[in-house]
Amino acid sequence: MRKIFFMHRRPKFMSRMEKRINKFRGWLPRKPMKFDNNTLPDLEENESFTAPFSRSRIHHFIIHNKDTFFNNATRSRIAHHILQRVKYEEGKNKMGLNRLLSNSSYESAFPLHEGSYHSKNSIRTHGAENHRHLLYECWAWWGVWYKYQPLDLIRRYFGEKIGLYFAWLGWYTGMLFPAALVGLFVFLYGIFTLEHCQVSKEICQATDIIMCPICDQYCPYLRLSDSCIYAKVTHLFDNGATVFFAVFMAVWATVFLEFWKRRRAVLAYDWDLIDWEEEEDQIRPQFEAKYSKKERMNPISGKPEPYQAFTDKYSRLIVSASGIFFMILVVIAAVFGIVIYRVITVSTFAAFGWALIRNNSQVATTGTAVCINFCMIMLLNVLYEKVALLLTNLEQPRTESEWENSFTLKMFLFQFVNLNSSTFYIAFFLGRFTGRPGAYLRLINRWKLEECHPSGCLIDLCMQMGIIMVLKQTWNNFMELGYPLIQNWWTRRRLRREHGKNAKASFPQWEKDYNLQPMNEYGLFDEYLEMILQFGFTTIFVAAFPLAPLLALINNVIEIRLDAYKFVTQWRRPLPSQAKDIGIWYGILEGIGILSVITNAFVIAVTSDFIPRLVYAYKYGPCAGQGRAGEGCMMGYVNASLSIFRVSDFEGKSQSMTNGSELFGEAVKYCRYRDYRELPDSAEPYGYTLQFWHVLAARLAFIIVFEHMVFSIKTLIAYLIPDLPKDLRDRMRREKYLIQEMMYEAELERLQKEKNDKKKKKEQAHHKEWP
Repeated sequence: MRKIFFMHRRPKFMSRMEKRINKFRGWLPRKPMKFDNNTLPDLEENESFTAPFSRSRIHHFIIHNKDTFFNNATRSRIAHHILQRVKYEEGKNKMGLNRLLSNSSYESAFPLHEGSYHSKNSIRTHGAENHRHLLYECWAWWGVWYKYQPLDLIRRYFGEKIGLYFAWLGWYTGMLFPAALVGLFVFLYGIFTLEHCQVSKEICQATDIIMCPICDQYCPYLRLSDSCIYAKVTHLFDNGATVFFAVFMAVWATVFLEFWKRRRAVLAYDWDLIDWEEEEDQIRPQFEAKYSKKERMNPISGKPEPYQAFTDKYSRLIVSASGIFFMILVVIAAVFGIVIYRVITVSTFAAFGWALIRNNSQVATTGTAVCINFCMIMLLNVLYEKVALLLTNLEQPRTESEWENSFTLKMFLFQFVNLNSSTFYIAFFLGRFTGRPGAYLRLINRWKLEECHPSGCLIDLCMQMGIIMVLKQTWNNFMELGYPLIQNWWTRRRLRREHGKNAKASFPQWEKDYNLQPMNEYGLFDEYLEMILQFGFTTIFVAAFPLAPLLALINNVIEIRLDAYKFVTQWRRPLPSQAKDIGIWYGILEGIGILSVITNAFVIAVTSDFIPRLVYAYKYGPCAGQGRAGEGCMMGYVNASLSIFRVSDFEGKSQSMTNGSELFGEAVKYCRYRDYRELPDSAEPYGYTLQFWHVLAARLAFIIVFEHMVFSIKTLIAYLIPDLPKDLRDRMRREKYLIQEMMYEAELERLQKEKNDKKKKKEQAHHKEWP
C-alpha cells in the first residue's frame, strides 16, 4: 500500500531520463505504437516521491480525498486481507473467507469490474467511461495488436503481479524478433544451398545402394535413393548454419534474461516496488490455523507468529519429494509405452494396404506416435495438477509466495518432463542402441528396437517438435479464449430464456461479473507455464528446429491480445496483488538456458550428421590434409558412412528377410546400413572401423569445446550487463538523498512549529494572569 509522499517534484533531469526509459515500455520499438496517456487524464500521476503508507506518518502524505486516497486495486486488496482473517465463529479455529467458500457458505468472492467495457460513444470524442473501457479500446481490442501495452494502466487496474506478467510477456515477444529472423535465415540458407548439397545429391543418385530392412517381417529392402525427399528436408534443418544458430540462441537467452532484469528494475522503481520485501507477504490463513498453538518471535518484526517445527517441516518435504519422484517414474513409464508402440507399429505400417503408408512407414509411425504422445501429455497433466496441489498443501508453506513457488516448481517439473521426455528419447536414444543387422538388440527379447531413417534421426526430431508445438499452442489458445467464450455465451443464452432479452441491462454490476468466468484458482500459473514451456521448446532443441522462434513469435503476438481480451471481457476481475518480479519463474528460465546449451551441443554432436561430415571432409575425403571443408570435399561421404551386411548372416528372428528377398526381380545378397563397421569377409567381421573412433572422439571434443565456449560467452555477457541501468541507479541515489533532506527539513519544521505553539500558549497564559 503506497501513496504519494511529500509534495516535492523530481528534478528536471530525472524527467528527461524518464522519457528515455519510456521508450522501452512496449514490445515494439516504434513511436506510432506508443500508448497515449492523455486519453485518460487521471492516469498521469504527480512526479512526487512515494513511500509505504503508515498511519503514524500520515502527516507526511498528501490526502485530498480520503475516499480516493487508495486506488480501487489497493482497496480490494485491503478488503480481501481483512476477510481472509476475520473469525466467523468465536471459540473455534474457524476463520477466513476461503473456509466459507470451501464449505459452500458462499458461492464466490471477487472484486468488481469498474463498469462495462463497451460504450455507445466513441472514445476519441467522449473519452473513456472507466479504466476497463480504456483497457479494451487501447489494449484488449484485436485492432490494436501492433501497439504498445499500457503497462501503467494494467498495473492500476489488475495489480502489480498481472502488470509484471504482461510486461514480461511483451519483453519476451519483442526479444523473439531477432531470434525468429535469424532462425528464418538459417532455414532459408538451407533452401538456397539445397541444390549444392553434395550429401543429398549422392543420396538421390544412389539407385544402386540397397538398404537393409528397418523391421523384421514386413519391411522391404529399399534403394537409398527412395529417401531422397527426406534427405533434402533434413538439409533444411541440418546444415552449416546450425552450429552458429545454436550459439546465437544460447547467447540470446542470456541477453534476454539480463536485459529483463534491467527492465524489471525500471518497472519496480516506477511502481514503488523496490523496497517491497517478502516480509510484507502475509502468512497464509491455513498456516495460521494449523500452527496457531505454536508461536515464536519474528526476528524482523519482533512480534509473535505461528511457527512450524523443523522435524515437521522436513518430514513433509521428504514425503513430497517421494511423490515427485514417483510421478516422474510414471512419465518414464508412459514414454516406454510410446517406445513399444513405435517398435510394434512400424511393422504394421510396413504391411499396410495403402501404398502411401506402406512406403512411408517410419514417418507414419512417428506422426501417429507424436499425436498419441500429445493426448497422453494432456491426460497426465490433469493428474499432475491434482498431485502437485496435494503435495504442496501437505508441505504447509508459510506464505502465499512460498505456496506459489512450491506449487510452481512441482507443476513445471511434472509438465516439463511430461512434454519433453519423448523428445529427449528421439534426440538421444532413437537408433543409438539397436545393434547391427545380424545382432539386433531386442525389447523383451522379441521386438527389434526402432532404427533411424536412412537419412538420419533429425527428421523424426523435427516432426516431434513441430507437431507438439503446434498442437500445444492451438489447444492452449482454445482453452484460454474459446472455452470461456462458449461458457459465457451459454450463460447469456440461459439468462435470456429465464429473464428475457432486456434482462442483462437491468442486472447490477456484481451480477454481470458473477456471470463471467472465474480466473484460474492458481492465478497466473497457467499463463506463465505455457510461456516457459514454449521458451524451453524455443531454446532446448533449437539446433534441430530453427523455425521454433518464428512459431513462438507468431503465437505470442496473438497471445498478448488474447490474454488481454480474456482478462478484460471474459473473466471476473482477479484480486489485485503485489510482486516485485516474476518469482521462481526467473530461476526456471535460467535453468532452461543452461540446459539448452547442453542439449544443443548433444543434438549437433550426436543427432545430426555435422560431426561425421566434418571428420570425413578433413580426414577421409578428397580434401583430406588440405585444411578445408567445402561441398566438393564431401564427394563419396554417403558411401563411406554406410556399412555392408551379408543378407545370409541375419539371425533367426529376422530369417524371413532372407527367404525370397528380392528387389525389382533381383536377389539381394548384400545390404547397407548406417554405421562404421568392417566388411563381412574381413579379419574382424562387423567390428568398428577406425573412422568410427575418430567420429566418436570428434563428437566428445565438440561437446566439451561447444559447452565451454558458450558458457564462457554467457558468463561474460552476464558480467558486462549490470542488473540496474546507470541512470536508474543515479535516480535512486538522488531520490534517497532528497528524501533524507526533506525528512530532516520536515522534522525541523515540525519541531519549530511545536516550539512556536508552546511559546504562544505560554504568552496566552501569561496574558490571562496579567491582564
